[in-house]
Amino acid sequence: MFSKPSQTVYTVSRLNREIRTVLEQGFASLILTGEISNFITPASGHWYFSLKDEKAQIKAAMWRGNNRSQSYRPENGAQVTVRARVSLYEPRGDYQLIVEHMEPAGEGQLKQEFDALKMRLAAEGLFSSAYKKPLPLNINRVGVITSATGAAIKDILTVLKRRAPQLEVIIYPAMVQGKEAHVHLINQIQLANARNEVDVLIVGRGGGSLEDLWCFNHEQLARAIYQSELPIVSAVGHEIDTTISDYVADVRAATPSAAAELVSPNTQELHGKVIELINRLNNAFKHDMADKRALATQLQHRLYLCHPRNQLNQKAQRLDELTIALQQGMRNRLYQQERTLNNLTPRLMRQSPDKKLSQASHQLMQIQTRLEQAMQHKLQHAQNSLALQASRLDSVSPLNVLARGYSITKTQQGKVVKSVDHIKTGDVLITELADGAIKSTVL
Repeated sequence: MFSKPSQTVYTVSRLNREIRTVLEQGFASLILTGEISNFITPASGHWYFSLKDEKAQIKAAMWRGNNRSQSYRPENGAQVTVRARVSLYEPRGDYQLIVEHMEPAGEGQLKQEFDALKMRLAAEGLFSSAYKKPLPLNINRVGVITSATGAAIKDILTVLKRRAPQLEVIIYPAMVQGKEAHVHLINQIQLANARNEVDVLIVGRGGGSLEDLWCFNHEQLARAIYQSELPIVSAVGHEIDTTISDYVADVRAATPSAAAELVSPNTQELHGKVIELINRLNNAFKHDMADKRALATQLQHRLYLCHPRNQLNQKAQRLDELTIALQQGMRNRLYQQERTLNNLTPRLMRQSPDKKLSQASHQLMQIQTRLEQAMQHKLQHAQNSLALQASRLDSVSPLNVLARGYSITKTQQGKVVKSVDHIKTGDVLITELADGAIKSTVL
């Protein structure tokens, strides 16, 4: 029997997906070491391999976006330290590591511990620039956490005295070497924060071996530096030395002397800047005075322009200009009218009614003459045409034909008889002659 109907029924893909979510959330980032085996690099550029020790192994993948920045090229049998997160390959249900960073192992136990701590703290965000505090713009008091008898404090004091003798320096003496050194350093950082009597802290020491500087790689010291309210400058060893404290501090200095230069303004430079500011102030004052004089002159000129007498003079001059312009305009207008009149007079003369009447009378007489001639011509033409038509009509007239001895025989109904087939016995016929008609009956 299956369980209750209300219980969730999973598909395989859903189960794998949820297991993947649990794994990725539960193991966001971890550091582990192991031996590489089954290393392959397909055309995609991704790396696939297994990490193993003497008792177990786990599959791993490093995507192309991460392995492209790797200077180290792994191979089968190599011991490596990786930063990775646990995930699940859903299609096969295999859990695997997604490697984000890889370094060769076997460089010494301290180096391995350093790399592992560095990757773990970086994954937590302790090195992120988003959490680093900027150095104050105006530093009046500097705190130094280091050995009171070491070379570092002497170098720091020498630089500060040369560059900014006005700065106050408070020394928080601490052990900088040995198993308990990190505890001394942490206590002094917490003391300086509690007193809050300095603007910035320098934490460091002179150079030495990796073992000598190891207290500055302690995780508890790194977290104390990260949690400090005061900005901290890390100055450990020489320029080539790098510690966890350098990564987590707000500012990293290559040497203690460099740290002193970072927190101290150069007095000579400040003096030069003061002189420069004084000169700029004097120039600005001169320019401002020149601008004020120019403004006063401009305002005085505007006041003169706005004086009533000056306004009246301006209006009077304007009135004179308008009067002259009006007179000139009237003369020009009169001249234009005269020219127009002179141009219109000849045209008017050409349009005189007398002349037009004379021309119309002459044209009327010509038209009458032409009309009479046309009527006579038309009448003559009509008479000639009538005579021609009468002559033609007379030539085809039946009377003319009858006069030559011919006759026309018709029925009583007036129909011309053209054939004997058109008549029968008893029909009455009328024969027309030139001088009369004969009525006869067909026998």
